[in-house]
Amino acid sequence: MGSPKKFYGKVSVGTKGQIVIPVEARKAMDIKPGDNLIIISGPLHQNKMISIFPENEFNKFLKFFEKHVASLKKAAS
Repeated sequence: MGSPKKFYGKVSVGTKGQIVIPVEARKAMDIKPGDNLIIISGPLHQNKMISIFPENEFNKFLKFFEKHVASLKKAAS
């Protein structure tokens, strides 16, 4: 079972559409100035939710996923 989700606080969207990620969240995810983040919407609540991932972590997930899809395709053929 995964660890419980963490609530990092509430942020406001500025006039330029920007948000400030709370320091505790940046530290927990090792996000530093200049890092690239991936933002995706989820299927819940009619796509009214977003998830933010550090790009390097998202790339790790994609490699993991691609590996397992390849093994499933091999097993199915």
